Amino acid sequence: MIHYIKGTLTMKFNGGVVVETGGIGYEVYVPDNSAAYLKKDGDDIMLYTVMQVREDDVSLYGFTEREAMDIFNKLTTVSGVGAKAAMAILSAMPLHEVKQAIIFEDAASLTRANGIGKKTAERVVLELKDKIGSAADIAPQIQSAEGVPAANDEKTEAINGLIALGYSKSEAVNALSKVGGSGLTTEDYIKEALKSLF
Repeated sequence: MIHYIKGTLTMKFNGGVVVETGGIGYEVYVPDNSAAYLKKDGDDIMLYTVMQVREDDVSLYGFTEREAMDIFNKLTTVSGVGAKAAMAILSAMPLHEVKQAIIFEDAASLTRANGIGKKTAERVVLELKDKIGSAADIAPQIQSAEGVPAANDEKTEAINGLIALGYSKSEAVNALSKVGGSGLTTEDYIKEALKSLF
């Protein structure tokens, strides 16, 4: 098993890159939004890899972040989700949004991925929602990605409060991500979030 590959980026192709190391050029498939595409030919590169072996094919899938590799591996454990479908999901949105969609049971967001239908998306949510993490785990990623302060306990409680009021988990997180400032009480966070929901 090849855990990672480190070498020189020699070319890019539709769906991946070629990394040369030890005089061998390895063809590695990467998500469409991978930071690997930002590199230039001749740049050093390291990718965490997953090798898939079939009767008629051996493929390498690469990721600039270990966490993306872990999510890819989890996605491919879902019934009916192969490597190509997992790559489509990771290509369709940033990693934190993939995790958010699964944790908050937002299957509709996953259908943005090419070739992922409603039933497959629902299966991904059902089989992985308890294996990805919790809302508290990903809240800092969501908020830093959107340029607002990381979540605190009050925000986590506010998410639960909004859910109790009948809003979905994804609606609650999205609303709270728009609330500026820090040091607010849970009640204040809920009040401010409700303004963006109306």
